Amino acid sequence: MSENPYLTLVLGGARSGKSAHAEGLIEKYPAPWSYIATAQAFDQEMSARIAAHRERRGDGWVTIEAALELARAVSEAPADRAMLVDCLTLWLSNRLLARADLSAERVELVAALCRRAGPTVVVSSEVGLSIVPENALARGFRDAAGELHQAVARISGRVVLTVAGYPLTVKDVTLR
Repeated sequence: MSENPYLTLVLGGARSGKSAHAEGLIEKYPAPWSYIATAQAFDQEMSARIAAHRERRGDGWVTIEAALELARAVSEAPADRAMLVDCLTLWLSNRLLARADLSAERVELVAALCRRAGPTVVVSSEVGLSIVPENALARGFRDAAGELHQAVARISGRVVLTVAGYPLTVKDVTLR
């Protein structure tokens, strides 16, 4: 698959500023903006995180819930709207716990992102910079996240890594 110049992947650790940076990128385009949310609120703490994300975003955002069917949500989102997907690793954990075929779903998602003709920013947590997890489920998640990030980065026109609130450009096809 070829690169999609309209696609930006924003990676970073927990509380690195990746979502705020991604929202700022999207808000450079005319509203309304599509926000594809992948989080599920299974406890009060996660409910509070979701609420904080919603409060931070102003008017103009249209939220699409896609905790499981992300490729379909990307494909069905209005093509004339800038779109933010937050976040791939939450979606991946949802699919891993559902015992989905992660390889097939990764291929389906990458294809949907390739077809997108409007500005699209995808957020994901970089989880591969730490120690090797002690259990098989955590190692499987870390490996699947790395494979997903590589696949999305290959087709992205731009890849940004956020560190302590600062974006670092890793890839930008316009700089070639």
